[in-house]
Amino acid sequence: MNRIHGAEDVARLSLSEYVALRHTIAVRGTARMLVAPISCFGWAALAVGVGWDGPPTATLLPLVALVAGFESVHALHVGAERVGRYLQVYYEAESNGPRWESTAMIVGPALPGGGIDPLFSGLFLGSTLLNLSRAVVPFDLTAALGVTAVLHAAFAVRIVRARVAATRQRAVELESFEAIRSRQRSGNSE
Repeated sequence: MNRIHGAEDVARLSLSEYVALRHTIAVRGTARMLVAPISCFGWAALAVGVGWDGPPTATLLPLVALVAGFESVHALHVGAERVGRYLQVYYEAESNGPRWESTAMIVGPALPGGGIDPLFSGLFLGSTLLNLSRAVVPFDLTAALGVTAVLHAAFAVRIVRARVAATRQRAVELESFEAIRSRQRSGNSE
């Protein structure tokens, strides 16, 4: 069992934590950039595989591929952002500490055109709409079409809600981590 004995051990542990968490952010960012296109290629392969002239329910398997891909991208993004806010509060509060997270948070909203969409919302919404259009092509108003349309709409709503939440995540989690840090400091001073 490793025990922390002094300031040097604490500094080494702190540096190790910082490096590991920055690495976590990098890996999750890279994974997100791979998961999105792979999910869309998987969706396209399934869509072609089930055919364009099948019943409306034939679009559900490709929809599952889109849902799985989006949820993976979303989880990777949320996790990376959460780690970033942790680093911002616990490592960037020191005057001689790193400043990447704080600087990125200031610069991000100022980008012309609103910057990037870390969740690939447009890609997933467009693919969902295209997938649904395959169910509507024969335009047979059946219960299967209704259920299929509702499931596609529910996923579209999920994408939009996740995108809206992602725009607020940094500020909300920064405030939460700052409150936790403040409670920890006041608890240590008693």
